[in-house]
Amino acid sequence: MRTYHCFWLLFWAGQPHQSFLTLLSKRTSGFPEKEKVLVFSGNSKKDFSRSKRSWMWNQFFLLEEYTGTDYQYVGKLHSDQDKGDGSLKYILSGDGAGDLFIINENTGDIQATKRLDREEKPVYILRAQAINRRTGRPVEPESEFIIKIHDINDNEPMFTKDVYNASIPEMSDVGTFVVQVTATDADDPTYGNSAKVVYSILQGQPYFSVESETGIIKTALLNMDRENREQYQVVIQAKDMGGQMGGLSGTTTVNITLTDVNDNPPRFPQSTYQFRAPESTPPDSPIGRIKANDADVDENAEIEYSITEGDGHDMFGVITDKDTQEGIITVKKALDFENKNLYILKVEATNTHVDPRFLYLGPFKDSATVRIQVEDVDEPPVFSRPAYIIEVKEDVPINSIIGTVTAQDPDAAKNPVKYSVDRHTDMDRVFNINSGNGSIFTSKPLDRETLLWHNITVIAAEINNPKQSSRVPVFIKVLDVNDNAPEFPMFYETFVCENAKAEQLIQTLSAVDKDDSFSGHQFSFSLAPEAASSSNFTLQDNRDNTAGIFTRKTRYNRHEMSTYLLPVVISDNDYPIQSSTETVTIRVCACDHRGKMLSCNAEALIHPTGLSTGALIAILLCIIILLVTVVLFAALRRQRKKEPLIISKEDIRDNIVSYNDEGGGEEDTQAFDIGTLRNPEAIDDNKLRRDIVPETLFMPRRPAAARDNTDVRDFINQRLKENDTDPTAPPYDSLATYAYEGNGSVAESLSSLESVTTDGDQDYDYLSDWGPRFKKLADMYGTMDSDKDS
Repeated sequence: MRTYHCFWLLFWAGQPHQSFLTLLSKRTSGFPEKEKVLVFSGNSKKDFSRSKRSWMWNQFFLLEEYTGTDYQYVGKLHSDQDKGDGSLKYILSGDGAGDLFIINENTGDIQATKRLDREEKPVYILRAQAINRRTGRPVEPESEFIIKIHDINDNEPMFTKDVYNASIPEMSDVGTFVVQVTATDADDPTYGNSAKVVYSILQGQPYFSVESETGIIKTALLNMDRENREQYQVVIQAKDMGGQMGGLSGTTTVNITLTDVNDNPPRFPQSTYQFRAPESTPPDSPIGRIKANDADVDENAEIEYSITEGDGHDMFGVITDKDTQEGIITVKKALDFENKNLYILKVEATNTHVDPRFLYLGPFKDSATVRIQVEDVDEPPVFSRPAYIIEVKEDVPINSIIGTVTAQDPDAAKNPVKYSVDRHTDMDRVFNINSGNGSIFTSKPLDRETLLWHNITVIAAEINNPKQSSRVPVFIKVLDVNDNAPEFPMFYETFVCENAKAEQLIQTLSAVDKDDSFSGHQFSFSLAPEAASSSNFTLQDNRDNTAGIFTRKTRYNRHEMSTYLLPVVISDNDYPIQSSTETVTIRVCACDHRGKMLSCNAEALIHPTGLSTGALIAILLCIIILLVTVVLFAALRRQRKKEPLIISKEDIRDNIVSYNDEGGGEEDTQAFDIGTLRNPEAIDDNKLRRDIVPETLFMPRRPAAARDNTDVRDFINQRLKENDTDPTAPPYDSLATYAYEGNGSVAESLSSLESVTTDGDQDYDYLSDWGPRFKKLADMYGTMDSDKDS
């Protein structure tokens, strides 16, 4: 007999809980009044498999936001193998098992321990199983079931923004789109009306409206004017449950701004403006401001001003201040109170950006009248001309009137004027002016050749108010008169050859004149009367402002007359005629056959053998070279004397006296000067030795002076003793090394150092056998020995 086992799962189905049993292809719903028992049966593998396909747990509902004090009961798990003896144990696993959902392992009761929120998690999937408590083996297959949280309306609609900002042009038509608001509800949109939102307007009527389903806000009033009201605050409500009673709601604020359009023309606040302008106001200066009011803003309020009518259209102008949108009235030309003192203008203000939609509101321009009163000011005198030009001859007498300037006070008072010369423009005080009538006269002589133009400034000032003054330049041109005689343009000095022939041209003359001549200068040349008959030269006037000097005779002798002075008279043709006498210097010179000058010096002929300049220069160069050679030779000899005694490559710190031969006697001048040994006082104490480099300098100790005629041997012995006992002496010997004399020398060694070691006196008799060159030594030492013997 086949045994079947059933696994029962019992759920609490009391009100208001729901439980559903759903076929695989069909779902049924309802609120049963008692528990449902669902059985999974079949022990046979085949039967169990078929039974499992026929039925499955789909989903069960629990109410969210449970507010009871006890745990919320979900259902009961029971197996037909449970005999009630406690041998079975029920296990629950899956979403929230053990924490959110717990099971009584003995009875199989399932409970929810916490409040459930569908918005946090709407579905839980659990698995139930019964196992043998003793063996731990399952007695039924594991079953899976779904718990779905049943939604309640516990979430109000939420807008995507807390505050919305929008703008529309003013004067918009009704129904113009403003902005769309959106609200969302977290409740289940598939269950009931908990998530169905409806929009309504709480604040903002009658200006705006909102579509209940879409949340689109539109204008609801015609011709909303920004100039009347610019900002609007609209409150929109979103309510769920389709707007029914008991639904939850949320609100948001929409700030709506009306943007400006050019719907207002400019308007002057007054029809007439009054301004005053002193007549001294310089051109391009502002005298007043006007402004037309425009309720629009930004570019819609930009205004352009212009003068359309008036008697001062050419005297005044108007410009627009872009920052303040004001019209600035300016002066274009100089004002004159005495000429016209009142101007009336018509100024028009026009919008620069006109919107054609609003032309029906009227012309977008306005006009106003501007009255300008010119005020009289105390003006300085005005000269009759902006500048004066006066011409005067240079020979005009002093205190002569050369011209007159005139100035008047332009004011109605016509104050008297006094004149003066600005001395900064006439430092030499050449001119003066009559302070009463403006007559200008000279105070010093004029000279066109010194200064052609005089530029002075005349000042005219009111007598009652000297601060009111004006200036005018006066240009005085000095006209020329013939007051300068013609003269040579240079100093003429020419020559004539001794071998010159008669009627030979030797010089061409010209002349200049400082005076002006409108028709051109015409000069005439002639010899002075005193030289016309007795001169050795003649003068020929070429009639072209030049003249030629010609020889009158053949041959001239420079020894008789080396220089001739020829006076020439030059005259002009102006009135009055001016003339002058100029002198031409003519020197007699020696020339070659071609007429080229060789010499004009008379003394040069007396010494025909004299040297030329080139020869003198050559001699001078030779003398300089000779002097340089002598200086170099003297410098070389001096350099040779300064060479050190040690010339070998090895510094042996010895005094070396070199001999080129074996003797020489008195004629040997290269040997050591023995006179120094006889006269030690001749040694310069301050002179240091040049053949050594001392490591330390000590103060020289002056040795005792040797008596006259002291023997050389005694002198050397005394010096050796002093150096041996001197603690400051250098740590080396001063040796005099003589060159090796070679083999076979009868004199053997001449070293004086070895003589110190002998016991007795040296015998010098052999010196007499050496010949005449050693006679001096033989006489000197032989005599001294004989003296000692005697």
